[in-house]
Amino acid sequence: MKNGKARGARKRKGSEGLSDALGNLAIFAGTVAVWQIAVMAFKIRPYILPSPIEVAKGLVIYWPAIQSSMFTTLLEIVVGFVATILISIPAATLISYSRTFEKTIYPFLVLIQLIPKVAIAPLFIVWFGFGTLPKVLLVFLLSFFPLLIDATVGFKSLNSRLVYVARTMSDSEWQFFWKIKFPNALPQIFAGLKTSIAFATVGAIVAEFVGSDKGLGYLLLRANGDLNTVMLFALLVVLSLIGIVFYKLIEVIEAAVIPWHVSHRKESSSDGIPSLQSNDSII
Repeated sequence: MKNGKARGARKRKGSEGLSDALGNLAIFAGTVAVWQIAVMAFKIRPYILPSPIEVAKGLVIYWPAIQSSMFTTLLEIVVGFVATILISIPAATLISYSRTFEKTIYPFLVLIQLIPKVAIAPLFIVWFGFGTLPKVLLVFLLSFFPLLIDATVGFKSLNSRLVYVARTMSDSEWQFFWKIKFPNALPQIFAGLKTSIAFATVGAIVAEFVGSDKGLGYLLLRANGDLNTVMLFALLVVLSLIGIVFYKLIEVIEAAVIPWHVSHRKESSSDGIPSLQSNDSII
């Protein structure tokens, strides 16, 4: 009986995923079709707005240059994003545990966030040169704050009754953190990760705008200087795909790590059974 329900739930989830994918594909195809028709109907010149066909041809023509520069930008995004994870989550943990740390360090972090990053980027070039380090630092500065905020909210949003029950069962703070506090914060942490990866991609391009001789941002500046709109659109397509891949990768990891969360339990709502949030208590 239970196996039958499980198979039915998996089939429904698979059909829902397929229908969502087909819907997204239809919207994308419709947008491209409208774009192509508009360019042809109004006879828009390629240097103003190239057609999707011209952009596709541009991707093929400029792919060798794009491919050689893409690794540089990907390296900056990945290293800066990993640094964000390694610093923001421990900092959020300290903020949730220490009132002193929250009052002293947290305002400083907020102040850093309020400073325009474009104004800081030239200083990084002066201090660290034109290498990878200043780009990674700017990626980190743009992406760490959203994750810090979401992780802090997650660590602080424990249900009081759940805390009381957990404390009565164990006196180990280490066990309480790994079995209760950290799992409870995971939905907010993943929300912060998805926001941060978008800022990380933007940060890498902005850093390359300020000072670089390689990378996709450098190619964007060069294409803009040459009024090569086809290449600009080809680069925008590649950057969009990079952002989508990173975002979807985080979504896949999220679904694997917290399958119990309500956002990943569509089958429960379809059966008419309410799903419990991670911080809900049945006591």
